[in-house]
Amino acid sequence: MSAFLSDFLNAAGLLTRLPLPAADPRRPFRHAARAYPAVGLLIGLLAALAFALFGWLGLGDWPAAFLTLAVSLLLTGALHEDGLADVADGFGGGRDREEKLAILRDSRIGSYGVLALALSVGLRASALVLLAQAGPDEAGLAGAGLIAAHGLSRGLLPLLTLLQPLARRDGLAVGAGRSEGGDAWTALAIGFVVAWATLSFGAALLALLLGLAAVFLFGRLAERQIGGYTGDVLGALQQVLEILVLLVAVGLA
Repeated sequence: MSAFLSDFLNAAGLLTRLPLPAADPRRPFRHAARAYPAVGLLIGLLAALAFALFGWLGLGDWPAAFLTLAVSLLLTGALHEDGLADVADGFGGGRDREEKLAILRDSRIGSYGVLALALSVGLRASALVLLAQAGPDEAGLAGAGLIAAHGLSRGLLPLLTLLQPLARRDGLAVGAGRSEGGDAWTALAIGFVVAWATLSFGAALLALLLGLAAVFLFGRLAERQIGGYTGDVLGALQQVLEILVLLVAVGLA
């Protein structure tokens, strides 16, 4: 089994609920980060196919958009959405670092988390509808936006683990391991190529630059709030980046 295939299977096991074979146990899990955008590409492709299917069934753009998001939630087990809700509750409602970290670990969801999820789903669905209405092929631009957003958003994630320390000594982020520099830059390059191949060079470059700024700013926010990053922080950042890429695709459609 090749090293990258093992990394892909490890990444898919972490980021999705897909029933894929187990990776080579001899391959260190920390290298899985370089395959994050490849997993995002797979998720994006499946979501794009779902959007095309719902459109073929004549369901209309809005039902197709929401059902496509439901498919992506099933594929990932709502991993990133859970992180977004926890971060919104923790950063918004915690009084100090320890309370914020405790809220991040709490499985219950509060008002900040509900609002964050509503905004995330609403913005992504709206972007898909606008993309579908922007061209003669309804599924074409929307599918391209989905693939680019899922790929590039996950390609940018490993950079945060280079910029910020871990906020706690246990949890999902600790188990996954911190990314190495080479793996992080490989992930970034793959994510950019995915966006370039599905959108355009200009759109991919703009999304990349805005995404880099978002990673830096979100990292600084997490550092000020809890002293670094956690798995929930990475999940929340993925949601921010996915929305950002979709909005860039809408703006340049």
